[in-house]
Amino acid sequence: MKSLFDVSGKVAVVTGGSSGIGAMMARGLIENGAKVYITARKEERLMAKAAELSELGECIAIPADLSNVEGIEALVAAISEREDKIDILINNAGANWSASIEDFPEKGWDKVMDINIKSIFFATQKFLPLLKASGTADEPARVINIASINGIRNSGMPTYAYTASKSGVINLTEHLATDLAPYNINVNAIAPGFFPSNMTKQIVENDGMTKTAISQIPRGRMGAPEDIAGTALFLCSRASSWMIGQALVLDGGMISRP
Repeated sequence: MKSLFDVSGKVAVVTGGSSGIGAMMARGLIENGAKVYITARKEERLMAKAAELSELGECIAIPADLSNVEGIEALVAAISEREDKIDILINNAGANWSASIEDFPEKGWDKVMDINIKSIFFATQKFLPLLKASGTADEPARVINIASINGIRNSGMPTYAYTASKSGVINLTEHLATDLAPYNINVNAIAPGFFPSNMTKQIVENDGMTKTAISQIPRGRMGAPEDIAGTALFLCSRASSWMIGQALVLDGGMISRP
């Protein structure tokens, strides 16, 4: 029982790992003994985060544009040169776009869909050989897709592509989970609520907006790094080896409130 949440010695890839909840999950894995590759499009910020996390354990940065298959294949090729298997893939990279329904542009829709849903499918597809090489009946490989509570309910904001993409993440997770289970690969999702990140920066930096947001959360606070890191550790460890196709809502009770 003492080793239920052990991830030491595992190799993980965290997309969008340079900031926000991606960096929080990467840090949690590293502090618990995993070797973690983080990737993001903005190289300077990615390298700075890798340098910071490397003080805690083994963290390797590989810049990549995951909005297209070519970028995903380049990332997989770079990691394949270093590893013959990976134990954990966290599909966290995300984008958002806000505009009224009258003005919502095609380029905004395509940007969000390419990052939030297309990249999850093709990253999982391209990493399959490395994931299959890791997974066993007793210790399956893990894929964790980051959804959102806004894929479950109407956020009240004009983020139409984000809502649609995150709803798609939840359903894609269910589909992938049953298809990949025979290969000893567990696929699950996390649907976070209000966490500090680049996407919520406008809210976090405005005291009034922060208070309004927190007033909607029964637990009375925004998510902390330990909350998302702990959930990721659960989904990456022996503790969840019989769980597949689930979207764990992590929001302090926000969408359950009356």
